[in-house]
Amino acid sequence: MENMQRTKQAERPEGRALVVLVKCLLAAYLLTGGALLLLALLLYRLQLSEQIVNIGIIVIYALACLAAGFLCGKRMRSRRFFWGLLSGLFYFVILSLVTLAVNRSFQDLGNQFFTTLMICVGSGMLGGMIS
Repeated sequence: MENMQRTKQAERPEGRALVVLVKCLLAAYLLTGGALLLLALLLYRLQLSEQIVNIGIIVIYALACLAAGFLCGKRMRSRRFFWGLLSGLFYFVILSLVTLAVNRSFQDLGNQFFTTLMICVGSGMLGGMIS
């Protein structure tokens, strides 16, 4: 009986969508972590300027959201741009919450808060559209 209820819950579109979205966000954050480690290695080895590092971080956010939107769009198969947009939005929300928890302020996102939001949402939506 309990097994049947689990099967019915797994077949629900809402539950499936949430699982797909979480998996895509997890993949995006794994990609972000790896890319930031690579950027840190490059910073250490090549002594990059602060401006180059900031550009690298923005590119990493954009590529991670693009990947999340692409994966989410592939898995959902309908309204792909919407799911890509949603994945970019949730990526940004989690990023903002982590920044708030670590710094106790939005100072790091600060002046670029709206720009970062648009980059994450836009690249996630683009990923969904090209999926």
